[in-house]
Amino acid sequence: MQTLVGLLTSSQALLQLEAARCLHELSHSEQSAVAEACLPATSYLLTYLSSHSSDFIELCLYTLGNLIVESEAVRRQLLPQGIVPALAACIHSPHLTVLEALGYALSQLLQAKEAPDMIIPTSFAGSSVLGSPLPQHMLRLLQPGPKLTLGVAVEFAWCLHYIICSQVNNTLLITHGALSTLGLLLLDVAGAVQRTEDAGLELVACPVLRCLSNLLTEAAAEAVEEQMQLGDERVMAALFILLQFFLQKQPSLLPEGLWLLNNLTANSPGFCTSLLSLDLIEPLLQLLPVSNVVSALVLTVLCNVAEKGPAYCQHLWPGPLLPSLLGMLALSDTEVVGQSLELLQLLFLYRPEAARAFLQESGLQALGRHEAAAQLQDRVHALQQTALHG
Repeated sequence: MQTLVGLLTSSQALLQLEAARCLHELSHSEQSAVAEACLPATSYLLTYLSSHSSDFIELCLYTLGNLIVESEAVRRQLLPQGIVPALAACIHSPHLTVLEALGYALSQLLQAKEAPDMIIPTSFAGSSVLGSPLPQHMLRLLQPGPKLTLGVAVEFAWCLHYIICSQVNNTLLITHGALSTLGLLLLDVAGAVQRTEDAGLELVACPVLRCLSNLLTEAAAEAVEEQMQLGDERVMAALFILLQFFLQKQPSLLPEGLWLLNNLTANSPGFCTSLLSLDLIEPLLQLLPVSNVVSALVLTVLCNVAEKGPAYCQHLWPGPLLPSLLGMLALSDTEVVGQSLELLQLLFLYRPEAARAFLQESGLQALGRHEAAAQLQDRVHALQQTALHG
């Protein structure tokens, strides 16, 4: 290590680069002892982030990212040495390879267990991520356009995800326009999915969906309306394009898209209206057989729509909903059955003829399967009473 540090600090650029490559190889070790052995080199790697060579900067960033994730001792040393301001300075680089490497290093830092207390908060001023220009520049780099590349978008979208999950100060991100930027990026990714068969789009879709979902759980209704003025229908159409894409290419990501759909429809009649006006109920019902997790989320979204009242239930009934719900009641998963009962209760409340159709289709026998389930007994009994007596 002493020899490597000597070469890293030599005046010969080629030797410096080779020493940095050796350190990069070492940084791939999963043993924290190796990362800690590299401690003497970290301050130099940090200093060289202001180098004139983009290749050298990129190498230093990836090495720092690898060391950060493996060792708390490395993070403890780098924070007071100014790693956050050093990373913030790199975000102005015109080189996409440097920006992608920066996103990687920053995402490793943001995943540290001490990040919500020591790395992200604004209370730590210039040495914190939220106290630096990084969030605004990340959002700028995530704006759709000819300069946006998949690698950069993936890394910075995950960085935003880790910041949002920390719940330190999501209001600040919303103030910086995070909802509108991510909403536009969602539209852009959906458009790209339609134009190309290239793999990799799901890599950016996943963190974008998570970021929006988590921000919507905290954002005030006014902020959502103000920033997501992208046309309810455009957002809804884009989301369903992605759901179809996931269904064909990556079914494991369907819950991510449905969780966002749930958060969009939970408190917004506008998004529920878009779902109905675009005739998206049938495509939504087609996702029910995928898995119990997907079924429960689809039913939750339909409950969000039904909760909005008689005018919304009018679009749900009549239609293919009854056979689908009877199919769900044949399952044994408690959450799926529970959501089915919830949806039926809302339909019976706002569309009494739905209860009559349910009885004609042997609905009571379907309910009888769940009378013995402790978690469902009360709801089953309540639904039986509603179906029989209104």
